[in-house]
Amino acid sequence: MRPLSLSGAWVHEPKVFPDGRGSFHEWFKAPVFTEAAGHSFTLAQANMSVSSRGTLRGIHFADVPPGQAKYVKCVRGAVLDVIVDIRTGSPTFGQWEAVRLDDQDHHAVYLSEGLGHGFMALTEDATVVYLCSEGYAPEREHGIHPLDPALGIEWPADVAPLLSAKDEQAPTLAEAREQGLLPSYEECVAYRESLAAGTAPS
Repeated sequence: MRPLSLSGAWVHEPKVFPDGRGSFHEWFKAPVFTEAAGHSFTLAQANMSVSSRGTLRGIHFADVPPGQAKYVKCVRGAVLDVIVDIRTGSPTFGQWEAVRLDDQDHHAVYLSEGLGHGFMALTEDATVVYLCSEGYAPEREHGIHPLDPALGIEWPADVAPLLSAKDEQAPTLAEAREQGLLPSYEECVAYRESLAAGTAPS
């Protein structure tokens, strides 16, 4: 797993073995994950979404602790996956990084607790699977408007974004900060350290 520019985020770039029947690759390996992240991955929920071209999901995040870490992969088609540092006090607060996930290279991304996440479908029926460290809890879930000009995420210019009503109404990053919705960098780091030490609250 290769670390991205935002602390707490990695991309997994597996070796793909094609042959006349198709291909094979290992898209998650616990020892490799643990070595990179510093702790094991606890799977609490697995999700799958199917999106028409242009669908923009996010930017989503959850209260920390416990937050919701995600291991994300596109199993059909292609998406532009975006991770946003929304942790107040972080050296990279407000910055983002994009990774193309598709069914050719089979890359996957992992984002730890406290980072914002979203993606845009680049193809029809783009199918994304997410391994989540915590189950869905609506009272702890929040969003940032993915088209917030202050964030300046460079979504593909040739694809018209299609947002849900909920994401359309999401606050900007500045508004979310004013409302006290954003996790703090210190809390996120402390929680990750508790996972590594095995002392995270259950």
